[in-house]
Amino acid sequence: MNKIAKQFGMVVVAALVLGMGATTATAADNGYVMGGASDNVVVKDPFGLCWRTGYWTPAMATTECDPDLVPKKPMAPKPMAKPAMKPAPMAKPAMKPAPKPVKEKVTMAAETNFDFDKSSLKPEGKARLDDLVGKLKAVNLEVVIAIGHTDSIGSKAYNQKLSMRRAASVKDYLVSKGIQANRIYTEGKGETQPIADNKTKEGRAKNRRVEIEVVGTRESH
Repeated sequence: MNKIAKQFGMVVVAALVLGMGATTATAADNGYVMGGASDNVVVKDPFGLCWRTGYWTPAMATTECDPDLVPKKPMAPKPMAKPAMKPAPMAKPAMKPAPKPVKEKVTMAAETNFDFDKSSLKPEGKARLDDLVGKLKAVNLEVVIAIGHTDSIGSKAYNQKLSMRRAASVKDYLVSKGIQANRIYTEGKGETQPIADNKTKEGRAKNRRVEIEVVGTRESH
């Protein structure tokens, strides 16, 4: 008797479910069985699963019943970070043009003395010429002028030739120190241009001389 009752109850439940499906199927408009007072509630089984209609397709899936089948909206791309602006390069200060070198005229003077009736250089005379040659290294040499002189003892003709030999002696020494021969001009004045009194021994010694003048240029900033 109990077995028959249980089977009967199961048939009743199935009939109720089928009957409800039949009554609510007419309210289905999205692939799911709808029910409730306003026919807008999806019918679910005792396990919480939505009842699908016979014409349900995956395209009808809803988030409530089949969230795994609902296509997910693509996520909006994150805005790209703007590249950091590089600071504008600082303008370099204008370079002032280097001043052009200016040539200035240079004049140097030296003097050597000689023994009586001699045209050979004395040691102190060579020392003065060596000093002059050292200074010429910083000069663009144009010309060296060597002018020989004598005292008043002797004839004018003899003293003229002696003064020329003294000037030539100075030229030969400068050439031996590297000065170009074609840069050296020599002249003899004899006894005509004394710088001291020929009546005294000291004065005559001063007059026995060669005067040297150097003309050139050097760059000045």
